[in-house]
Amino acid sequence: MAKSIAVGLHYFPNLEFFAAIAEADELVVFPEDTYQRQSFFNRTQIRLANKVATLSVPIQGRRPRLPQKDIKIDNSQNWLAVHLRGIQSAYGKAPFYEYYFPYFEQVFRQNYDDLWKLNREMLTICLRLLGLPVKLRVQDESDDQTWTQDIRGQLMPSVPFSERNYYQPEPYFQLFGLDFDPNLSILDLLFCEGPASKSIVLKSVKKH
Repeated sequence: MAKSIAVGLHYFPNLEFFAAIAEADELVVFPEDTYQRQSFFNRTQIRLANKVATLSVPIQGRRPRLPQKDIKIDNSQNWLAVHLRGIQSAYGKAPFYEYYFPYFEQVFRQNYDDLWKLNREMLTICLRLLGLPVKLRVQDESDDQTWTQDIRGQLMPSVPFSERNYYQPEPYFQLFGLDFDPNLSILDLLFCEGPASKSIVLKSVKKH
């Protein structure tokens, strides 16, 4: 039986996300789900030379309880240049940066207004670069509510990954320093390990 997992869209999801969906045949995403503050919807973490840094996409307005598809990026702020500079500073010397970064840069340069669409496009690229044969299905409110597992709202920055049953850190090569930082953005793994990333994700799936 095909395994279908309902997920929330994250901005460059972390390794826990990919460990949680590694064995899925299909991911179901929901543009009508309500935007939650303090979530991974608009933030990710990368490793710089002297710290782990959070990249946040600024959002317009006070954000009442809107569907995620209606959340607009505040492109009046210079966030894109900050993110591109941060990613290049963090990973410009990583072994696979020059091979993989153009895929993401091409999407960034389209200047999306909708964060949900930007996240969906970036997730599609990440799945392809990882070599995970997972399909994405956009759930319409009128569609049948059919999926095997629902992990929406479970992966939150406020709760450590160690308290959930999805991800166990599998150390891999990282730039800067000797201590391994787990559960960073998928960008960290892809730029540092390239084609080996898929096997590392699979080894990171927590055994029950």
